[in-house]
Amino acid sequence: MSWLGTYRSKVRSADEAVSVVESGNRVYYGGNAAIPTALVEALARRYDELENVQLNHVLLLGDDPLSAPEMEGHFRHNSLFVGPADRAAVNEGRADYVPVFLHQIPRLFEEGIVPLDVAMAMVSPPDEHGFMSVGVETLACMAALRTAKKVIVQVNEKMPRILGDTFIHVNRVDAIVEHTAPLPELRPRPSTEVEKAIGGHIRGLIRDGACLQMGIGGIPDAVYESLDGLKDLGIHTEMLSDGGMRAIERGLITGAKKTLHPGKVVITFALGTAELYDFLDNNPLIESHPVEHTNDPWVIAQNENMIAINSASEVDLTGQVCADSIGTRIYSGFGGQVDFIRGAARSKDGRPVIALPSTARGGVSRIVPMLKQGAGVVTTRADVHYVVTEHGVAHLFGKNLRERAEALIEIAHPDHRQELLDAAKERRLIP
Repeated sequence: MSWLGTYRSKVRSADEAVSVVESGNRVYYGGNAAIPTALVEALARRYDELENVQLNHVLLLGDDPLSAPEMEGHFRHNSLFVGPADRAAVNEGRADYVPVFLHQIPRLFEEGIVPLDVAMAMVSPPDEHGFMSVGVETLACMAALRTAKKVIVQVNEKMPRILGDTFIHVNRVDAIVEHTAPLPELRPRPSTEVEKAIGGHIRGLIRDGACLQMGIGGIPDAVYESLDGLKDLGIHTEMLSDGGMRAIERGLITGAKKTLHPGKVVITFALGTAELYDFLDNNPLIESHPVEHTNDPWVIAQNENMIAINSASEVDLTGQVCADSIGTRIYSGFGGQVDFIRGAARSKDGRPVIALPSTARGGVSRIVPMLKQGAGVVTTRADVHYVVTEHGVAHLFGKNLRERAEALIEIAHPDHRQELLDAAKERRLIP
């Protein structure tokens, strides 16, 4: 326990800890369910002392005090994935958005493209050797902690100790703030009939021994619910949710056929309920790795029979996928969609899938003649192999533009098929 004296010597109040942040600094802090809220709130209290502090992060849940309009000129977000907390600021021009593949974010810090002065993270209490786990969000956190000039951690007794490449020793941090609070929860809701139909179609693409990547929401949960009868499935994913946990508990996930990390569920972050966080604590089945490993397409492709399932806001008749914006309005980010779509495409017997309901709110078709003006293409038409709606599966790989348009019209909502056909003929996609 020789580290214990070092630990105690570094304990500070939150206000004392964030006093190292200076005007013009670049700061990184954890997101999702690992936002170091005590440190963020303490930093917000200093806003009138600071100018032009850049804030780097991935998805932020809930309210972020540093995004408030009165923070303009004091703090400016440099968002690597836009979420509810900073979406308004980005679209009002008070914050910035960086389009970047998730697996490449650590390079920004490692190569000094985004040099970090301070990194702030939430961690588990230290183990008997003095190591603290970054818990439910590994992602780019390890790279930030490794490269920042100053490191501040918020030790939270509620943070699970997740195994894998998630640990930082007390010797490597500059300040420790002890603040315990429940982690943010995202509770699953029952899947709709549309989501269940989509899940059923995707189930038809999954074989025994497949390795799965899914996120959170009604469609992934519907897929997880549909898997009974399959054997020896594995998980290599960006994110683990309650749906994944339930599939593990039902005995569907053994990892016995995985060709990379056999017998392990590999993740880079987790988001769900307190039950999920308890399940992850010290669980030797689970390994969390930095995103430059989990999301590297070359690494993903080493999993044979890789099934990657990702969503979209709209898909045009040639197969182009918009997932980060609604027209010119930035909504989210590149995230790991392309990482896994390309990784699964290179996997032996892999199947990359884009899944979405055929219509949005108000009955608007999400299979469209052309993407909205200003919409970003996250996944190119050449990357897209399968598109799934509640009306079926369109297999686009190797198809020409006419065949793609025909296949996508077949899985569009029936109310929109004729207008899509007319639009395809007008574009000369279909004679």
